[in-house]
Amino acid sequence: MKQAVFTLLALVFTVWAGVVSAQATWVQVEAQPSLAGAQDRVRAYGERLKDVNGFRLSSGWYAIALGPYDEQGAIARLQFLRSQRAIPPDSFLVDTSAYSQQFWPIGANALNTLVIQQPVFGQNEQTASIEPQPEVPVEPVVPVVVVEPEPPEETHREAIRSESSLNRQERADLQIALQWFGFYDGAIDAAFGRGTRSSMSEYQEAKEYDPTGVLTTRQRAELLDNYREVLASLGLGLVRDDVAGIEVEMPLAMVGHERYDPPFAHYTSKNDSDVKVLLISQTGDEATLLGLYDIMQTLEIVPLDGERRRGNDSFTLTGENAQISSYTYAILTGGAVKGFTLIWPVGDDPRREVALKAMRDSFKAIEGAVLPDAYGDGALEQSIDLISGLQIRRPQLSRTGFYIDGRGNVLTTSDAVQNCGRITLDETYDTRVVASDAALGLALLQPTTALAPVNFARFMAGIPRLQSEVAVSGYSFEGMLSAPTLTFGTLADLRGLRGEEQLKRLALAASPGDAGGPVFDTTGSVLGMLLPTKEIDGKRLPEDVSFATDAVAIAEFLSNAGYTPAASDGNRSLSPEDLTLLAAEMTVLVSCWE
Repeated sequence: MKQAVFTLLALVFTVWAGVVSAQATWVQVEAQPSLAGAQDRVRAYGERLKDVNGFRLSSGWYAIALGPYDEQGAIARLQFLRSQRAIPPDSFLVDTSAYSQQFWPIGANALNTLVIQQPVFGQNEQTASIEPQPEVPVEPVVPVVVVEPEPPEETHREAIRSESSLNRQERADLQIALQWFGFYDGAIDAAFGRGTRSSMSEYQEAKEYDPTGVLTTRQRAELLDNYREVLASLGLGLVRDDVAGIEVEMPLAMVGHERYDPPFAHYTSKNDSDVKVLLISQTGDEATLLGLYDIMQTLEIVPLDGERRRGNDSFTLTGENAQISSYTYAILTGGAVKGFTLIWPVGDDPRREVALKAMRDSFKAIEGAVLPDAYGDGALEQSIDLISGLQIRRPQLSRTGFYIDGRGNVLTTSDAVQNCGRITLDETYDTRVVASDAALGLALLQPTTALAPVNFARFMAGIPRLQSEVAVSGYSFEGMLSAPTLTFGTLADLRGLRGEEQLKRLALAASPGDAGGPVFDTTGSVLGMLLPTKEIDGKRLPEDVSFATDAVAIAEFLSNAGYTPAASDGNRSLSPEDLTLLAAEMTVLVSCWE
């Protein structure tokens, strides 16, 4: 009897040892937070490699694994594929206990199949470098593929019952996900009221489900998986920048630190995201904050269209154009100005809103740490068009204009105001075109806010003397200099080259930026407005030939627009200094913006 028992125990031990030696080992190459993402990746691996499987992990993520192999075969497979760079370098070995339900290949159940003793290599894989493992003879077994049927969808009553078991955070997460996909616009209060129910119905209709207003367990999982996939694409993570003295959550899958260029820490785009983040850090007081408020609005990263809010200790700037949307927040705290700017490409508003909310909610100024005024290599790149490495907003075109009355109305060339999204005076005051005549080359601008110029044009009532001295006041360098310059010449003819009565020909070498400027005689009377230099019949004119629309044509144009031009009573010549002062008081820079 004892002999029989010992024989039985030996047999059991032998079988158990064989099972242990055949324990399945897998090469895990990747894990994804969502089923959809994992399915895309497992298909990609399956096109290149053999023995590709997908399993759900206990954490809720989804694993992509190769196998099953015995331990030696798995080690050989891992080493070979790493050497070929066919799998990520951080791939590792796991046993079957790490996995639960299989989702790939569809209908397979490799967790219950016989362990593969030798790794199977694809057509493009080399096997010479891997020493073959000794084959372990096993009895041929026909694997049984167990296809687990998909559970039936819950009934409405079952959905209500499963929903009732959700805790507050889980209910809030559903509202957040519904809000993300544009179905819900109410408060995130974890209360499933009329608004939430309506958004659930809309979601179900969009997915072609029965619009009951109560999501089933499967529908909730689908919604949250899709939302988590989006969050994973942002890579939100907390950044502590001890140089700038700021802690904030950022979309780290889209930006990375590049450089310091006081008062900014630059986090530039990566993975072709076109997303950028600036951390603002500067020692200062309220005056520093307000100065930064003004400076930021001159930068291209802060488009003109958007809300501006400014207080005594903080400000917010938003802006959007056809390419980007940006958000800037700054606050005065602990003797320093701290803040951030998020720049995001247009057309991706939902993800931007998630990233922006995370940045606003997590932003924290670290006391005692502030970016020094001189730090890094930013000072090496200097340009009149750059501030701390950021491009200053520049107009498409800048020309000259001059005030025609004490209310700030301006006469300029019509060429300067064509196809403009915005027209400004001195790059500060917005205007609108109230009259234009392309034939005469004239345009009349009216400022949107009341202006009170120091001086304005008074037009010559008589006929100017031929060959008399004239001067044009204009922004020859298109705003590079802060004041207009005078260019002197003579009145060469009272008509144009073809006898045009409304033109005056000048012997004067003007620059393109001077166009639209007033033409003075020696008394300071305005005898015309300088026109842009153009070719005539395809012929380029000499550099010292310019044309002006005369005062008579200007007066008629202004009268038709409802304005009465002032007549000059000048009867004595002015010194060049006095003429320069008079010109500066009435001449203004006209800029055309996108």
